[in-house]
Amino acid sequence: MKKYKVYLFILLIIGLDQGSKLWVHFYVGHGFLQEIVIFKNWLKIQYQLNPGMAFGVEWGITYGKLALTLFRLLATVGIIYYLNRLIKRRAHSGLIYCMALILAGALGNLFDSTFYGVLLDNAPKDALTPWFHGQVIDMIYIDLIGGYFPSWLPIIGGKYAPATVFNIADAAIFIGVIIIIVRQKHFFAKKRRKRYSTMI
Repeated sequence: MKKYKVYLFILLIIGLDQGSKLWVHFYVGHGFLQEIVIFKNWLKIQYQLNPGMAFGVEWGITYGKLALTLFRLLATVGIIYYLNRLIKRRAHSGLIYCMALILAGALGNLFDSTFYGVLLDNAPKDALTPWFHGQVIDMIYIDLIGGYFPSWLPIIGGKYAPATVFNIADAAIFIGVIIIIVRQKHFFAKKRRKRYSTMI
């Protein structure tokens, strides 16, 4: 597989992600009063800022946001290394493109965290610096799941989850991970056959 095709695919996903975020930032107002209804009352475009991770979970320490951004950066470097190894070893194309989706999503949200505090001035007021403290822009609002998380769950237990709000980067990561889980036997079958043949 040609490496440039994979990275063009990644750039396409990042472009869609960043384009949608900037469109929402400049043309859609914050909150439910300015939301755009797509399908009935459960699929909407709603501008929300996410200072932490999924479900609005934050690292509640002084340097929490900085630590989270640096963690995202290290994780992204690891994904790039693994993706390049997959391409070099001519792994299953489906696995390569799933990892490309995950990398594109990671880079999209990393860009928000690193630069949006400066470029869009959306860092929290108590941030030590706007760099690495940008808030991720979410906009795809799906109101299908709501209620309280069970109290026995760490960190998010007992908190109310009114709806699922995410962006294209989140969707890319989710889709990539789900496909790998569902298709893992197919994706890794070639590698297992090679190991078996070398043992014989």
